[in-house]
Amino acid sequence: MKKKTVFCTLSIALILFPRLSSSQDTPQGKPLTVAEESQWKATSRFADVMTFVRTLQRSSPYLRVETLATSAEGRDIPLLVIGNPLPSQPSSLRPGGRGIIYIQANIHAGEVEGKEASLMLARDILHAPDLPYLDKLIILIAPIFNADGNERISPENRRHQGGPEQGVGVRHNGQNLDLNRDSIKLESPELRGLVENVLLRWDPLLLVDCHTTNGAYHQEVVTYSWGLNPNGDGAIVAYQRDKMMPEIEAILEKKYATPAVGYGGFRDYRAPEKGWETFEPQPRYVTNYIGLRNRLSILDENYVYADFRARVMGNYNFLRAILDYCSAHIEEIEGLVSEADRKAVLKGIHPSDKETFFVEYDLLPLKNPVTVHAYETEVIPRGEGQRPEVHPTDKVIVQTVPYYSDWVGKRGVRFPYAYIIGVPDSEILAKLRQHGLVVEKLDEAARLEVESFRVKELKSTERAFQGHHLNEVKGEYAVETKEFPVGTLIIPTAQPLGGLAAYLLEPESDDGLLVWNFFDRFIVPQWSRELQTYPVFKLLKPVNLAREVIR
Repeated sequence: MKKKTVFCTLSIALILFPRLSSSQDTPQGKPLTVAEESQWKATSRFADVMTFVRTLQRSSPYLRVETLATSAEGRDIPLLVIGNPLPSQPSSLRPGGRGIIYIQANIHAGEVEGKEASLMLARDILHAPDLPYLDKLIILIAPIFNADGNERISPENRRHQGGPEQGVGVRHNGQNLDLNRDSIKLESPELRGLVENVLLRWDPLLLVDCHTTNGAYHQEVVTYSWGLNPNGDGAIVAYQRDKMMPEIEAILEKKYATPAVGYGGFRDYRAPEKGWETFEPQPRYVTNYIGLRNRLSILDENYVYADFRARVMGNYNFLRAILDYCSAHIEEIEGLVSEADRKAVLKGIHPSDKETFFVEYDLLPLKNPVTVHAYETEVIPRGEGQRPEVHPTDKVIVQTVPYYSDWVGKRGVRFPYAYIIGVPDSEILAKLRQHGLVVEKLDEAARLEVESFRVKELKSTERAFQGHHLNEVKGEYAVETKEFPVGTLIIPTAQPLGGLAAYLLEPESDDGLLVWNFFDRFIVPQWSRELQTYPVFKLLKPVNLAREVIR
């Protein structure tokens, strides 16, 4: 998922797995995936996936297929809904019904293990009525999230990894966007479809996002993480960090003989004892974004240097371990999510001056260290100013080191009662509504005391990222009284997604709409050198206003 420089490839011995599903041992009558049928030499194209899914539909009454989104190149991305019985509509499930788990694969279409594993999982669940999952769960699967990138299969893509020899797709979608950087700006049909047709329609308790690593050398075939942003619900973060993920790792290793470790890489490959470090906390990454929505998320990163079969089977086993855990703890998870929503609403009803939104973080080690079965590496210097070559050896060194995976708030700003958009901009309104936020408008003019942010410095990156020159601002806060006309947009924070509203609209947010250039034309006028006041104001205290919800 996280792009790292790769210096060379590594061959490792075949990792032994339980005999779960392969071309040699699949019971007669079950369809085979392209990976299985090709003896792990190939991965499926879009047409192969759809043929496989239609075969499953013909064999089981417990599968319905919906459309998650239509890609930029016109492909309807399938969303598999698996349940016994199938729900007539999502609203019939909660509260007190079966929990909804969503599995997403192939968001980076060069990382195909989740695509093959999730198709195998769907098949094996539908053909095994004795599995306990459907007693407690509705399972949603998007096996080919980046359908356009998948169709660019070539042996030249991701040549550093161990197969499949006939090639894989590419990282970007049909718009040349990295979909795992699009959760805030929602510029791709795939991410807009995820929010509209999965998160808002089905409201899953847990999202699992399947990837393949790019970096460190170790024996563990599965690595994982959870939602990391400290502005998410603290109880959910702690539950996944301290209870859920350690127990899933134990299930994975004991029941499925699959080694696992928390996702990351050595902070300094020349000095591994300095620690193992996770990835960034920004919600542009899907799993971090889900945390801001008060839901659970799991990042699956399969070890790139294992052979293709080992990676697919590791992914498959990890999904099984996750479902094992969820089916046994679904009431506990449901209660955790309901409480997170309740706390989010209460936080916005009467926010105190102690309620903060974090704009800077520190990365701290977890209480317990992590053990990594790492390959010793040889570092070969290159020319001055060039990075050295790093080659793994066959020697394994067991490293027990600090695991830097706890992002904590370092500096915060006041969390408000509501945000007020001081400019009439339909694009910003549409973006807020795409995320599922409740947005209101004033029915009569109001004179209000608000906190403003006066921009003193605006820096934009020289190099474009995802088609944007990302902004960083400095400024000062001030309290002023301001007149707001009829129709002014109000975003109350007393809603389950109040934390997401803050992330989108706070001026110093490290991944908000200001960062992604949505407010540029209001901050930097064409006819003046002076930077303008950020056109989003904070209403810090509750005020009774004549307003109505925008439908």
